[in-house]
Amino acid sequence: MRLRHSFSSRHTRKIKNIRKQRKKYPSIVENIIQDSDIILEILDARFIQKTRNEEFEEEIKKRKKKIIYVFNKTDLIDKKKVKNYNYLLPNIAVSCKSHQNIKELRDLIKRTAKTIAKPDKITVGVIGYPNTGKSSIINVLIGKGSAGVGSDAGFTKSMQKIKLSQGIVLIDSPGIIPEKEYSSQDQKKLSAHAKLGARSYSQIKEPEMVITLLMEDYPGLLEKHYKINAKGNPETLLEELGKKKGFLKKGGQVNEDTVARLIIKDWQQGNIRI
Repeated sequence: MRLRHSFSSRHTRKIKNIRKQRKKYPSIVENIIQDSDIILEILDARFIQKTRNEEFEEEIKKRKKKIIYVFNKTDLIDKKKVKNYNYLLPNIAVSCKSHQNIKELRDLIKRTAKTIAKPDKITVGVIGYPNTGKSSIINVLIGKGSAGVGSDAGFTKSMQKIKLSQGIVLIDSPGIIPEKEYSSQDQKKLSAHAKLGARSYSQIKEPEMVITLLMEDYPGLLEKHYKINAKGNPETLLEELGKKKGFLKKGGQVNEDTVARLIIKDWQQGNIRI
């Protein structure tokens, strides 16, 4: 009984601590917006509209700060698709993986900095959803690994200041899910976050639901990637891929949880091209 009570108490404290830490993140980003002259909003080129944080965009406009929309991960899509978002200005489409347009982004930051009447250094804040590639953008901009990069969503936990050039400093920030979209219980929201990469494949509670969402949004894509004819049925895909990969439980049953997490991992790490 004591052991059970002890475990329950530790679990409760852990949940409270996670919530306490999470509440700090929006405050950090708000401080970055307040202290920055230019804001880079990093958006996943596959989900530009869905990875916008319009709450922070409104705050940026209200404070009359400069904003640059950076469409990252363009190596994962047909580049013509980003033209549909030319109403978000100024914008630039880049890829950290191939270094596409990184020099152009650096030049755009420097040109924008020259329009700001400020005698000392210019501060450039970098914001965005978890796992949109904020730290990776910073690293390719400065040409070295100064900003920590992790494969799990939400790797960056606090502000990091890094020098871009003489008189220009970049500030990395934790990834933030907008308050109206955040949930720690709603499985549909959690699954949608996992699809966007905002929640790690290792953390999602019901990975099978994410596979269903992906197959609804991108008919035939997963089947084509894994070379399996599932006819749009998530259960068939998981069953056949599990057998193919040898992800079996005792008794020969397919471990659908493991298979689903493998697919989500491939999706989040950019191994499945849209």
